[in-house]
Amino acid sequence: MEGDRDDGQLLRAVAKGDAEALALLYDRHAGWLLARLTRRCPDAETVREVLQDTFVTVWRSAASHHGGEAGGWLWVIAARRLVDAQRAQARAERAGRAEAGREPGDVAPSAEERVLAGLEYGDVGAALDRISPELREVLRATVVDGLTTRETARLLGIPEGTVKSRALRARRELRAALAHIAPTGGTA
Repeated sequence: MEGDRDDGQLLRAVAKGDAEALALLYDRHAGWLLARLTRRCPDAETVREVLQDTFVTVWRSAASHHGGEAGGWLWVIAARRLVDAQRAQARAERAGRAEAGREPGDVAPSAEERVLAGLEYGDVGAALDRISPELREVLRATVVDGLTTRETARLLGIPEGTVKSRALRARRELRAALAHIAPTGGTA
């Protein structure tokens, strides 16, 4: 039966062009993705577009999924698409203000936009790239997305104790990676 296949099997089928497998993945994951995206973005239209974009990306790049939990992989895609959408909206708003004779720098980026940009492109993003994917998934779920241990365990398909131990290890490895990337100049 189609619904008995796990996410990894479905992603391999999607990589081979199986639209039914994509539909099953959508049915399994769209609900929680929609809920998490809505927590980050109040604009329902943007959230719907990002969700659609996420599954278009899955269709195009399912072959790039190399194991690990599909939920974490899907969330990374969705979160990046949301950041891209918000940046595009900000650029359009700045262009609109500039055409109306306003200064493009009138509105500062929100705190969340600055944090997300730092997570993706700054020292923290570089440090996150240095830790293992399973530790990175736990950090993103618990710290960036603010999920509880139980929610993270359910999302990633691992026991709650594993979430706690991975979170502890992830924080240690992240601190070490940050120290390596941006060493402190000593104490004053």
